[in-house]
Amino acid sequence: MVGPYRRSVANRAATRLLGLPPWLLDRLGGVHGPVVRDGRVLHPALAALLGIAARTGQDRSIGDAVARRAELDRLAGLGMPTRTDVRVVERVADLGGVERRVRVYRPFTVVDEMPGIVYYHGGGWVTGSLVSHDGTCRVLAAEADCVVVAVDYRLAPEDPFPAAVDDAVAAYRWTVEHARELGVTDGRIGVMGDSAGGTLAAVVAQQVASVADVPAPAAQGLIYPATDAHLSSRSIEVFADGFFLSRADMEWFRARYLPDEATWDDVRASPLLAEDLSGLPPALVATAGFDPLRDEGDAYAHRLADAGVRVVHRCYDDMVHGFFGMGVLPSGMETITELCRAMGELVRTG
Repeated sequence: MVGPYRRSVANRAATRLLGLPPWLLDRLGGVHGPVVRDGRVLHPALAALLGIAARTGQDRSIGDAVARRAELDRLAGLGMPTRTDVRVVERVADLGGVERRVRVYRPFTVVDEMPGIVYYHGGGWVTGSLVSHDGTCRVLAAEADCVVVAVDYRLAPEDPFPAAVDDAVAAYRWTVEHARELGVTDGRIGVMGDSAGGTLAAVVAQQVASVADVPAPAAQGLIYPATDAHLSSRSIEVFADGFFLSRADMEWFRARYLPDEATWDDVRASPLLAEDLSGLPPALVATAGFDPLRDEGDAYAHRLADAGVRVVHRCYDDMVHGFFGMGVLPSGMETITELCRAMGELVRTG
């Protein structure tokens, strides 16, 4: 594993468990042979995790938003080690009259200005926090060699659509306006997020394109984004259940974030439905082979490319939704590091 890390007891134990030989993992998970779906083979460690969860009767279908938020924060310490060569400070940002916390990450080794990345956490617009994605943002700052500004945007059901979008756009504007004091290079600020956060990054890139007084992001990093609120893609049917993120989960999140069905057609909720994607910033789009959101992420990458946007598109065939926070997997940190470095390169070069 590259770089200096501090690992929790739970993370160490899980890493050792998932590093066992595949045949032993199969036995522990009650798996009989490779898990194959839609022509892809699931990573053996993930197959074992799914099998263990099924055999122990773990129920992820918690119906309370507060409980699900606490669960995600707890699992974060299990899934990711803590990168220690990054300085982390918190600030309170005025996001268009709404005060929200932001967490600023900066590599210790750099004293000059450097590119920046505004990061929006995943969690279905209902869960997720600065805590749940702290490990990921630390790695992103260190490996992309960028200042990372993580945003504690408002969540549903307390603040449904479009509160998260408004905060996301305002957070990008705030970062641009405070670039000098943050030590960020003017004109080299990207947007990035995973899952629901990837959706917000895509929406910010679209929305800012029509704002005259705010420069467009230098790049957009979209990690398994949700791009169509109608939930009608083929991969949602193929992976409807049994691969961590289920269709039932997605419907639960949608009911809280987008309770009005009329909003599903709004491009701020479904960026794939935008008529014109030309002129948008270069994009890094990452999808997972066993993810219900795979097809709509792939479709958005193809639409961007067809519109003349430079796209770096990678599908990790043996992965599930959430892998960007699964450093506990064998080679998991290498995969996360690869994407972080790719995003850093894209922000620098456009």
